[in-house]
Amino acid sequence: MGNTLGLAPMGTLPRRSPRREEPLPNPGRFDELHRLCKDVFPAQMEGVKLVVNKVLSSHFQVAHTIHMSALGLPGYHLHAAYAGDWQLSPTEVFPTVVGDMDSSGSLNAQVLLLLAERLRAKAVFQTQQAKFLTWQFDGEYRGDDYTATLTLGNPDLIGESVIMVAHFLQSLTHRLVLGGELVYHRRPGEEGAILTLAGKYSAVHWVATLNVGSGGAHASYYHRANEQVQVGVEFEANTRLQDTTFSFGYHLTLPQANMMFRGLVDSNWCVGAVLEKKMPPLPVTLALGAFLNHWRNRFHCGFSITVG
Repeated sequence: MGNTLGLAPMGTLPRRSPRREEPLPNPGRFDELHRLCKDVFPAQMEGVKLVVNKVLSSHFQVAHTIHMSALGLPGYHLHAAYAGDWQLSPTEVFPTVVGDMDSSGSLNAQVLLLLAERLRAKAVFQTQQAKFLTWQFDGEYRGDDYTATLTLGNPDLIGESVIMVAHFLQSLTHRLVLGGELVYHRRPGEEGAILTLAGKYSAVHWVATLNVGSGGAHASYYHRANEQVQVGVEFEANTRLQDTTFSFGYHLTLPQANMMFRGLVDSNWCVGAVLEKKMPPLPVTLALGAFLNHWRNRFHCGFSITVG
């Protein structure tokens, strides 16, 4: 009788299909290597700020900001953003146009375009009243497991000056990313280049990142203890300024109370914290922050209300 059950003959093992390896992920952008750690630290606050966000349509939204500060004149900012129909991810929508103008007429603007499936372009402009300060153009190519970016800053053909920055990141494994940055600048009577090497290792609950170059070193460590607690440690050394800074930050989330708390302490004897509280069902967020520099005997605090 034949082997009607399709079993392997006695004395032999069934063949196993070869295991397919998962493709390596894209490493992201070079300037986002330390993002997880930096998001743990609180942003500086000073004075009183009122922010009103208004969504006009599915593509267009505006924000009005009034900031009163003891360190400067009261200011007003108008922020407008347009998002197109092409959404590649929850945080990437093309084309995107963002502009921010203050009461003095100064403008900050960004334009993001998707030229092809893997090719992105960005233009950044900054003016001070009627005078251009910065104009920058980026081109980024995202492969399956690598990202290459080229940036031109303040190109001036007549004055023969330019700043060129090249970035490259490669995923070697699912956890390890290596890459580098080359900064070249030229202006009349001066020319130079700075090379920086970078690496990032991502585990399940923590991420370690290191940048080392002739200009100094930047190391960060991010750890997510649980759904409520996150901590971050940063170390920065600048060889040109002969300055070294060590910072520790923490992020505490209390979902039941709709509260979020961020704090920091660094080697410059600076201590700061920001407390954010959402007020459901109202679309209002309150924030209170205080920062104290013991070394310079300087203290400032801030309070903000965000509507929308």
